[in-house]
Amino acid sequence: MANALGYVSETKTGFEGSLAMMNLSAAIRIEKNSDKTEEDQPDFRIYAGETSTEIGGGWMRKSKASGRDYVSLTLADPQIGPRRIFANLAPVKGQKGRHVILWNARD
Repeated sequence: MANALGYVSETKTGFEGSLAMMNLSAAIRIEKNSDKTEEDQPDFRIYAGETSTEIGGGWMRKSKASGRDYVSLTLADPQIGPRRIFANLAPVKGQKGRHVILWNARD
């Protein structure tokens, strides 16, 4: 079952939109990591709220089924809860430049 955690729109530097979860609603920015120097570092950094607190990262991945590229996200912050949240960015059908943040349960 896929659950939408929020929606973002493409920008020149990544994505911008909002998280809308049961216990948290916040503006977010997902920006390209211009400081990436090693393979295991995130391709994107995720910032939330008016203070632009860093709450996670995003990695470019390729779908085994379709061969399409997508962004895999990991979110972590005390306001989110004690565990990390894993999600994927997926395009919203019929809305160019709009993406949904889909929860990716790992347990």
